Amino acid sequence: MTSAANTISPAHSLPDQFDCIEITAPGAPEVLRPARRPMLNPGAGEVLIHVQAAGVNRPDVLQRLGRYPVPPNASDLPGLEVAGTIAAVASDVTRWKVGDPVCALTNGGGYASYCLAPAGSCLPVPAGLSMIEAAALPETFFTVWSNVFDRAGLKPGESLLVQGGSSGIGTAAIQMAAARGHQVYATAGSAEKCAACEKLGAVRAINYRDEDFEAVVKEATGGRGVDVILDMVGGDYVPKELKLLADDGRLVFIAFLGGAKSTVDLAALSRKRLTLTGSTLRPRDNAFKADIAASLEREIWPLLVSGRVKPVIHTTFPLARAAEAHALMETSTHIGKIMLQVD
Repeated sequence: MTSAANTISPAHSLPDQFDCIEITAPGAPEVLRPARRPMLNPGAGEVLIHVQAAGVNRPDVLQRLGRYPVPPNASDLPGLEVAGTIAAVASDVTRWKVGDPVCALTNGGGYASYCLAPAGSCLPVPAGLSMIEAAALPETFFTVWSNVFDRAGLKPGESLLVQGGSSGIGTAAIQMAAARGHQVYATAGSAEKCAACEKLGAVRAINYRDEDFEAVVKEATGGRGVDVILDMVGGDYVPKELKLLADDGRLVFIAFLGGAKSTVDLAALSRKRLTLTGSTLRPRDNAFKADIAASLEREIWPLLVSGRVKPVIHTTFPLARAAEAHALMETSTHIGKIMLQVD
């Protein structure tokens, strides 16, 4: 990182090293190992965060497997979201000061006791939330806002289908859309997960193991279908989703757990004026992410403070047990977020 003049708390000096979790080689969860590295120094536009909690996300698993390349100049350590207190700031950072409690979308490096983050990707910890809860916000909430409200342009009065409603992304999307007055449907893989989705605000959750989500949602909407679908499955879901979209509907992809290739009926797409889109957040520049942060602070942070929206935490592991957290994520039995607590 480029060096810059720092402001460091007068109450203490930073240690020479920090604890972290390294990916020692591509492979199973056991390749995640505790390590120590030299202390970080904020570059221009950056802050150094003394991490108290970090979120575990699917991209971390893909990175561990060697399937999610690290962008240039980003940390090779996993971890895309953290919460903690500001430990140092670059001289050009004006909003944040040492000691401020923040949560942040990072460019990597979150599985650590100290982590760098762009100042514009930091947000204040919402009043009433713990650091664990705050660390569960950035990756999922940035992703949902960028894709559902920006790219897909979910408008007042429109409906949303969330595929994978019990995931961290799914639980955030259901709550964010429901709290803003949208009719939300969701799919999940068990009765327990479906009940959780409906408790969070979905008007109907569909167990995809024994129900046809296309038929259920079509019936629930009187044959009209939905305006927007947030899809992290892809594969053979896509033809059904195109049939399920209402005229001028939008299908937005954020992952391809069911496969990256599918068949598209171009005639139906043209006839119904459908839009297919998708995005990956990590490669986007800091200015883009700062714009999302500003939207979240304006539109969603008040809902978090009021309690109308709240991150769903499945379980928390100590940082040193990150491998166990990854093993749990790969079972897909969790509802909501899997978190790491940093001493």
